[in-house]
Amino acid sequence: MEFPAALKQLIHQPQNTVIVSHRNPDGDAIGSTLAMRHYLDQFGHTVHVVFPSEFPEEFEALPGSEDILIWDIHTEECKHVLAKKNLFIFLDFNALNRIDKLGDYLKNLPGQRIMIDHHLYPDQIADFMFSEPEASSTCEMVYRFIQGIGDGQKINPTVGKCIFTGLVTDTGSFRHATNAAVYRIAADLVERGVDDTAVQDMIFNSQKEKNLRLLGHCLVNRMEYLPEYRTALIWLSKKDYEIFNIQRGDTEGIVNYLLSIREVRLAAFIHNQPTVVKLSLRSKGDLDVQDICKKHFNGGGHKNAAGAYSHDSLKATVEKFKSLLPQYKEVLLKKQ
Repeated sequence: MEFPAALKQLIHQPQNTVIVSHRNPDGDAIGSTLAMRHYLDQFGHTVHVVFPSEFPEEFEALPGSEDILIWDIHTEECKHVLAKKNLFIFLDFNALNRIDKLGDYLKNLPGQRIMIDHHLYPDQIADFMFSEPEASSTCEMVYRFIQGIGDGQKINPTVGKCIFTGLVTDTGSFRHATNAAVYRIAADLVERGVDDTAVQDMIFNSQKEKNLRLLGHCLVNRMEYLPEYRTALIWLSKKDYEIFNIQRGDTEGIVNYLLSIREVRLAAFIHNQPTVVKLSLRSKGDLDVQDICKKHFNGGGHKNAAGAYSHDSLKATVEKFKSLLPQYKEVLLKKQ
């Protein structure tokens, strides 16, 4: 990362700042935005965090989460806040269509823009662009951003807890997308006073009873295994959403259970949303699921973790996904 004098001035002098992340925010989106917020607070910035939509309940334990504004719920308040901002910081997304109507509103507002993100193929949406697809998470990048700008001492336990949250969630508890820097960062955060066990408890040991029953339903009644393609999938219908009263965040991580099957190289979670059918794809090895999402389902993401959507019916989307598998059979069956 390079840090021009103009960027350092923006950070070190109080600004009227808004930090934005993507729709359906996950642990990395929430962790990176709140880490940045608590970092900027130390310089006297007036900071708001805005998400297009709500975030999972387990992250309500993060400091500052209670102040987050949700565009879908607080639209007029968000517009009022955004109109006063002169610094816009975009975290964990790299195209304005990832924030939907929020992006339409803020794209023509005056002000400086900073983007920090680790997804492929960024749009030119900021004056200062930090794009590193090889990074494990945006939280890793925020940590290195703060260090690189010369403010490592500002990474206190509050900032660190938020960063550690994104490291854990985007690497699946350090099982994938890791690199040597991730482990050094994690060790440094613990040395600074971050309670790593408490963060893991917050993320993984705060489920509701219905979440376990939903998981059981998915594995027993909605899982399909296609050994000839080393692929497994789970699908959920609108009826399933009604029966289990599924809310935003309740299905987070379900797709990863499919990858625990030794032979599986490709995992898919396909579920019916009110207006679209959403897909979450995960893979092991050389299979590029973001390529599948981009070519066939209006999506994208990372090589081994990507998402997309379809305007077809649930049944048609599942069948289309299955019909694509012969195209990828060679890489699916390739020895790792």
